[in-house]
Amino acid sequence: MIRDVKRLLNRMLSFLVPGSAGAPATTQPQQVDTVEKTMVKLRTGKVSITGNFRENNEDALIVDDQNRFMIVADGMGGQSAGEKASALAVELIPRKLTQLVNFEGQQPAAVVEAIDKSIDYANTEIMALSEVNAGFRNMGTTVVFLVRVGDRFFVGGVGDSRAYEYRNGKLRQITKDHSLVQALIDAETISPEEAKTHRYKNVLYRYLGTRDGSAGSNAAEITPQKGDRFLLCSDGVTDGASEDDLIRILKTVEDPQNAAETIVQTAQAGGSKDNISCIVVNVDA
Repeated sequence: MIRDVKRLLNRMLSFLVPGSAGAPATTQPQQVDTVEKTMVKLRTGKVSITGNFRENNEDALIVDDQNRFMIVADGMGGQSAGEKASALAVELIPRKLTQLVNFEGQQPAAVVEAIDKSIDYANTEIMALSEVNAGFRNMGTTVVFLVRVGDRFFVGGVGDSRAYEYRNGKLRQITKDHSLVQALIDAETISPEEAKTHRYKNVLYRYLGTRDGSAGSNAAEITPQKGDRFLLCSDGVTDGASEDDLIRILKTVEDPQNAAETIVQTAQAGGSKDNISCIVVNVDA
């Protein structure tokens, strides 16, 4: 089934999506090249639930105990395969990040390279396990992350889990979905409104567990400001909560844990059909 979908995507996307980027550079990042030692002060909240219609939770998330990185992963593959893929993502990506990143400060290009190598490492391991263990065949996972280095954030992902920035009353989606409907929107074949009910709205052309999972993280460099809030979430959130819902919650619910709980409850009440997970990050200074 997954192979059939991938063949369908290859045909449909051949005229919509540019060729995948080449593999990340292999040069070693200059970990000793410290450019900033300022560390912004953060508070975080996180929630992950099975949701309305699922028997198991294939999402996984992690918030580093020093708030150096936050990751949400949404697994797929049926049975326990999706759970395994997302669990590997939130285990293996941090393992590499802590080896490759100088979190006190590092040149942006070196940070992005380290992030891409970390995601490539997790992707390779997920693909390898999928090949050798029939129970995990064709498993995969999305991933969305926020990495804090000095006074800067690096935000990106692979798949359709999303990152948002809430600043001065406005919500901005930082990441772009690696989905068929997003490709159709970009090609102006369908409208964003049509995408909400499109038959292929849950079909991805990039996620961890495939060769294209190693094509880069598209990490965006952001200089956070006091009062900013960031949201990382699986598509279970956006399946049941609108952007207006997210704006209202991030505007009125100050505590990040309460905000995360309210977002998940709102998505569940809104009829989300998937597992629902999110991390809320407050920038206090």
